[in-house]
Amino acid sequence: MSRKSFMEQACELVPEFKDISETFLRKYTVAGKSSSCIRNYLMQISKMVVHFECSPLELSIDQMEEYLFTIRQNEKPSLSSFKHLVYGLRTLFSMYGREKLLLQLPSIAKANTLPVVLSQQEVIRLLKAPPLLKHRVLFGVVYDCGLRISEVINLKISDIDFDRKQVHIRQSKCKKDRYVPISPIALRGISRYLGTTNPKEWLFNGKVRGGQISREGVRHALRSALSKTDIKKEACVHTLRHSYATHLIEMGLNIITLKEQMGHSRIETTMMYLHIAQSDPGTGFSPMQKLYCGAGPNK
Repeated sequence: MSRKSFMEQACELVPEFKDISETFLRKYTVAGKSSSCIRNYLMQISKMVVHFECSPLELSIDQMEEYLFTIRQNEKPSLSSFKHLVYGLRTLFSMYGREKLLLQLPSIAKANTLPVVLSQQEVIRLLKAPPLLKHRVLFGVVYDCGLRISEVINLKISDIDFDRKQVHIRQSKCKKDRYVPISPIALRGISRYLGTTNPKEWLFNGKVRGGQISREGVRHALRSALSKTDIKKEACVHTLRHSYATHLIEMGLNIITLKEQMGHSRIETTMMYLHIAQSDPGTGFSPMQKLYCGAGPNK
């Protein structure tokens, strides 16, 4: 028997939470928020409902602060669950006019930490580690195209353009499409994988016949691959995307092109990687060298 989700448990314990969660889902979807945001927010709110066995709209301020304090004390440094709960409650309390509860929610300071990035040699070791060709190709595509986990699990075979050497990313974050370049090396890996596995629609199939691979399936495969390497960094699937951006800057790609390939809405988000990338002093040059030696046919 499959284990019930926190949402299912919450709706059984507190029947009125079903209507609350459906309203939350509807309004957030209409507002254009990503499905991953909605899922994360509702999961954290559901955990709170299960803990107190009452509607989140009926919580006392003391109960809410006690629960937030517990999460803050016990969670890992990223505080992702804490943030998702605060953001979710902020939206929920605004929807239902719970001003007193809303005013007691803490503000979330923007983190100034830089992401973990793998070196180029670490990426090579990681891509060689998985025993299954499927996982080697999957992580290769994530790194080669700088994909989010939601983007790689939603890839269809038809999204790979072998002739133009591009991948079509459909309706990703902020509901945007984009094309990203993919290397001949990655395309050869995909061709070999397709020839041996023969998926029908989704590029990377999951355990359910005809279905796509799950987020947890991808994460589990990465954890397993990391355990077979000597990499000690706290890496996750998104680390490959951070490494992609950093390595492209180090290889000379301009920040505007990188922004488009990453699918960022704001250039400020992309500029974070300028603080991580290492420039090679050996590649430095003077302006006159470019002015005369690199001036082309009219020099």
